[in-house]
Formats: sequence, structure tokens, C-alpha cells
Amino acid sequence: MCSPQESSMNAVGVRMVTRSRSRGPATGQQGSREKPAPLRREEAAAEGRKSYSPVKRQRKAQRLNVAYEASEGEKGEGAEHLQSPAWEPQDWRQQLENIRAMRSGKDAPVDQLGAEHCYDLSAPPKVRRYQVLLSLMLSSQTKDQVTAGAMQRLRAQGLTVDSILQMDDSTLGTLIYPVGFWRNKVKYIKQTSAILQQRYDGDIPASLAELVALPGVGPKMAHLAMAVAWGTVSGIAVDTHVHRIVNRLRWTKKATKSPEETRRALEEWLPRELWSEINGLLVGFGQQTCLPLRPRCQACLNQALCPAAHGL
Repeated sequence: MCSPQESSMNAVGVRMVTRSRSRGPATGQQGSREKPAPLRREEAAAEGRKSYSPVKRQRKAQRLNVAYEASEGEKGEGAEHLQSPAWEPQDWRQQLENIRAMRSGKDAPVDQLGAEHCYDLSAPPKVRRYQVLLSLMLSSQTKDQVTAGAMQRLRAQGLTVDSILQMDDSTLGTLIYPVGFWRNKVKYIKQTSAILQQRYDGDIPASLAELVALPGVGPKMAHLAMAVAWGTVSGIAVDTHVHRIVNRLRWTKKATKSPEETRRALEEWLPRELWSEINGLLVGFGQQTCLPLRPRCQACLNQALCPAAHGL
């Protein structure tokens, strides 16, 4: 039964409600290991409410976060969800369109030598997925050109889980050199390959949590593996390029200190339909224009819109 106050508010067609929102990045979805890997980069909020009643004496006014719903005549039956403008960076849509325009040529190293281009197209799906994961493991702290060269040498030897496990550490090290931290990567590749053989029949896991649990596989690699190998958008892959550019454009509420912190902040507001695009777009932009040192601001369409442009 409605209180007098509630009846009065319904009469004028609005309702005051407190609101509780929760939102966060989606977790990886379990994929079937039997389906052919798409090997392409492509994939809400619970609303709570509570009412309150007036009290005769209230010593201290209670501050409420309020929003207004349309009256029952303006909405369908059972439409309970409130939508309020979430935080988003100023001018981000125009900045994104400008970056797309600058990247329209698709001629950055990542466009020809990224993880989507390092596997053997003629190999069975399971082997292709393994090669995608290995290329991502090699790519950490390494330029795409160097990673692609290492993958080419490995594939010439027959790049499968079994061939890697049969290869001695010295030979593997020679084949992947000079990728960054190649000695550690020899160890991680051997450990991960053994796990894949023992637990996954030589395939790679189809969930984000299982991928991150593998030796030498970080969040960025896992998100890219989910996208490229399994066709599942599990989150935004953030590397040093994406981390740098997002902070220069002020695409987070406050400056972030690590790629993983940047990923969480970016996923809070960036529409999910853009998650699969943003990594390749910004990585190539960082390779060609928004360089770590001496960025080419004069040639950037975002020069007037970039908060960091005048300070660089």
C-alpha cells in the first residue's frame, strides 16, 4: 500500500528513486574447442532501488542521489531501469574519428605483422590457435617486425606443441632471438606448451582466466588471444601504446600508472562495440604518429583536441 507521499508523487507523473549502479568489464566466455577459430578481432547494469518514508522528526537532513523516471503513462509496464549520463571524456568521439582517418591506410607494422598475421593459414585450427598464443608471448617488449621474424623461423621448423616440447632450449633460444627477454620466454614457452599438451590436448584454453594462468601470458595477451583465436571479445587489450595514448588524450578520469589500470578505466565508459577495434587502431597510431618520444603532433588531426599536445 502506497504512503501518502508516494501517491502524491505518482499523481504528477514522476517518481523519485535512489539508484545503485554496478558495471564492469565482461569476463571471458567459455568457447568450444571444436569450433574453427575465427581468428579475427570481433564480440547492463543492474538497477536497484529503495523507497523511503517521511519521519516525524529528522535531526539531520539525509543527502540522496536522485534521478527521475517517467510516469507510468510514458513508459512500458515493468520498465524499471534508470539511465543517467556516465562519465566520458570530452571530444572523444571526434578524436576517435580523427584517429580512424589517420589510420585508414592500414599501413602500420601491426597491420601486417600483428598476431592475426603470424600463424600458418594451412594448419589445423588447433595448431593455428597455438601459434597465435605463441606469437603473443613473443611480442611482449618486442617490435612487431622482430616477433614476425621469430615466428617465421619457428614455423619453418614445424610449429606445434609437440615440436616445441621436442626442441632443446638452446635451439629454441636461437630461433626466437632477439625478441625481448628471450631467455625467459624460452622457459615460459616450454612450460606453457607442456600444460597445453597435458590439460588441453594441445589446444589453448577458451577462457580468459585459464589463459592468464599460463606461464608468461598476461592480460593483454589473453584478451588478444580470446579475440584472434576464439573470436570472443573478453575485454580491451591494452599495451604500452594504448596506455600512452589513452593518458595523452585524457580518456580516463585520472592518470593511470599501468596498462592494466588503463584497461579497467577504459572499460568503465568506452562502448563495448568499440572494444575489439581500439587496440589495433591505437597501436598503429602509436607506431606512426603518437610516438613515445617526439610525437608528430604537427601531423596529427587531433592537435587542437589533444590535452597533451601543447605540453609535449
